[in-house]
Amino acid sequence: MKLAVLGAGLIGKRHIQHVLAEPQAELLAVVDPMQLGQQIAQESGAKWFPSFTAMINTDRPDGIIVATPNQIHVANGLEAIAAGVPALIEKPIADNIADGEKLIGAAQAAGIPLLVGHHRRHNPIIQKAKKIIDSGELGRVLVANAMFWLFKPDDYFNIDWRRQAGAGPVFLNLIHDVDNLRYLLGDIVAVQARESHIVRSNVVEETAVILMEFASGLLATASVSDTVVAPWSWEMTTGENPAYPKTEEACYLIGGSHGSLSIPSLDVWKNGTKRSLWEPFETHRVEFEHEDPLALQIQQFCKVIRGEEPPLVTGRDGLNTLNVIMAIKQSADSGERIVLG
Repeated sequence: MKLAVLGAGLIGKRHIQHVLAEPQAELLAVVDPMQLGQQIAQESGAKWFPSFTAMINTDRPDGIIVATPNQIHVANGLEAIAAGVPALIEKPIADNIADGEKLIGAAQAAGIPLLVGHHRRHNPIIQKAKKIIDSGELGRVLVANAMFWLFKPDDYFNIDWRRQAGAGPVFLNLIHDVDNLRYLLGDIVAVQARESHIVRSNVVEETAVILMEFASGLLATASVSDTVVAPWSWEMTTGENPAYPKTEEACYLIGGSHGSLSIPSLDVWKNGTKRSLWEPFETHRVEFEHEDPLALQIQQFCKVIRGEEPPLVTGRDGLNTLNVIMAIKQSADSGERIVLG
């Protein structure tokens, strides 16, 4: 599959490297108006174009990966759909719900595949965890807890936009955890949240605690903070990105009527002869093969383009996850429980 990458920033460069490494794919072009984008294209042996229009007038890719700033995801996605090119759009799919609906509607009307880059769904850890939950081994799943605790150093905030509203760990980081929980546990129907920024005193939140209610009746809590030194986060526990030091701790705990599951270790905890607080535990660890989910995402994109399978993360999936995040922010601002509709 001939793929183009639109946007040569941090995540765009990672996508470029994965396309180059994927036998099913060929990097046709890098689309970026900056000189750095042209340089990256030359180093990658790909064509360079300053805009989607310039590319489509010369070369037509089989698919395009949109890795531009959030506020132009929709505009770039609409360009791809108008040209009949399947698109994988980095998360979030849009910066507001109305524009996300417009993009999804356009893709559906044109019959063009639209995928969203919540790549952690592709991680074998999440795939195995979903199989464990769906198998019924845990019984009825009733409660879950997710943690994103780490410390972003002071120089991280030297860039102005990182101190502003919308740049905090809820939008940038928790969105991944919310998508994982939605994939594993089903639809979220209501949220209530609180935020604080008592350490750095920037406009943006530093810490948030959220209660989530699921359609199944399951209740979950999530806590997120980028101002504590701690090992409990997806980044620090999974080894997914080698840039982060790996710990042997858990970031998610899933509790059911017949057993519980820790992630990412995939340890299953159960009682022996009968369920009771007095009974000893039996535990086993579900094995899995470590694979880079960004690479698996590229492989799946190629299969979707060829019509071999449906997207793992659809445009609607991406928008529903964004809707939860927007509700969390609304609840934190108002102090009210927000019902998603």
